[in-house]
Amino acid sequence: MKKTPTVITGTVGMDAHVIGTKVLSRALRDAGFKVVELGMQVSPEEFISVAQETKADAIMMTSLYGMAEIDLKGFNEKRLEAGLGDVLMYIGGNLMVGRYDPKEVEPRFKALGFNRVYPPGIEPEAGIADLTKDLKAKGKM
Repeated sequence: MKKTPTVITGTVGMDAHVIGTKVLSRALRDAGFKVVELGMQVSPEEFISVAQETKADAIMMTSLYGMAEIDLKGFNEKRLEAGLGDVLMYIGGNLMVGRYDPKEVEPRFKALGFNRVYPPGIEPEAGIADLTKDLKAKGKM
């Protein structure tokens, strides 16, 4: 029998917009996931540390203040050095400042190590469906 997948949630960097993360965390719990909710203003290093401690299967970050790309500079390298290359990485929200084409955002964040990148306003169920599919593909569900 497979273990219940563990997902870490939180807002990255100095972002204090925590409501989206709280809604996502609740939806994940309702869907049967074990959730480690870090809350707001979480450093990239804290995501890494908690992922190691909990043996997390996925990290789902949110950001609405537009500075996520700056906040996550060097994050993927640190994550890989920590032995977390197998942890699924998702991010969503208003990830950049100003007007931009959402199609330009996804490749930038995939280059930072994220498996999935979501625009603002995405419903939690979409991310949960993707997470379930991705975990099944890895044999973790």
